[in-house]
Parts: sequence; structure tokens; C-alpha cells
Amino acid sequence: MGKEGRRPWSAAASVASCLFGLGLAFACVSGCASSKPGASASVEPIRISQALGQGDPARRASVRLVVQGLDEDEANRTQRARGSYERALQVDPTNPYAYLALARHALEVGEAEQALDFIEQAAALFEAEGLRRPEVGVHLIGLRAEALQAGGRAEEAQLYFETAGDLAPAVWRDGTLSASELR
Repeated sequence: MGKEGRRPWSAAASVASCLFGLGLAFACVSGCASSKPGASASVEPIRISQALGQGDPARRASVRLVVQGLDEDEANRTQRARGSYERALQVDPTNPYAYLALARHALEVGEAEQALDFIEQAAALFEAEGLRRPEVGVHLIGLRAEALQAGGRAEEAQLYFETAGDLAPAVWRDGTLSASELR
């Protein structure tokens, strides 16, 4: 469905949908049930380097290329980084980590709409691989917040920023995901 056919959702409905779809509802409910009002369960967000050595040979090679791209992004070599991410997808087009890194990269270079597309692709692939976990979902939520903010949808972004910041304050309290934090 094209952008024109998208139904406008309220910000709260979008966050609720995202949380449910990513399997984070349980983490939030568990945190909300704690003894401190407003407290939430925190998670240790996934780092792509944790996936090194996992999967078949194509996946392993693809993840190495993603990590290489993150190193290039960290060194402010954005074109080389983008090339590494694109090669990672050539090697393994189903690598959700590549789409996650591409979403972060797209935001860094000012491509908010493209970042949203990459976030959706990453979410679908993580889901397909049975990786619907809070440590993955927190990055998808935080990146969505960044993309919405960059796209001029600050009010909607705020709920996502709050959720990501509550779940992983060490990474998401500042509202951005650096290459080194994802690496």
C-alpha cells in the first residue's frame, strides 16, 4: 500500500502496535507491575557483533560486512559504510541486522523515510527468524522515534523515545543510536 493509502494512526496506537508486534508488551507490563510507579523493565540492547559466527556461511559473511559498515560509519566514512551494508544484503538478503544498520545509517545521512522502510524490513525479518525479543525491539522502537522526529512528527516520536529510553536508558536516553552502540 502506498503512502497515500496509509491510514493515519494516533501516536499511542502506533506505539502500542509496535510494542505488541515486537513482543515488548510483556516487558513493559512486567516493568509497570514493579513496586515503583513509572518504573519499567530495562533490557540490554542487542549489538550486531553478538551475531558474528552465528548462522550459515552466508549469514556469517553478511554480518561481518555489517560490522565493517558500522566501523566505517563510526569513522565518518558514510559512503563506504553504505557500500558494506549493501554488500551484506547481496550476500544475504534476509539478514535483519543489515536492515537495522541501514536504518541507523539512513537516519545519520538524513533519509528518514527510507529509514522507516528499513525498520519495517528489519522487524519483519527478525519476526520471521523468531528473534522477536526486547533486546532487538528496543532498537526498532528507538530508530522509529528518530525517523519520526526527523520526518517532522515530533509528537508521535515522543512516545517511542520515552519507551526506548525507559527500556534501555544507557543507549536510548540521548535519543540516538550511534554506530558504536549498535556494533
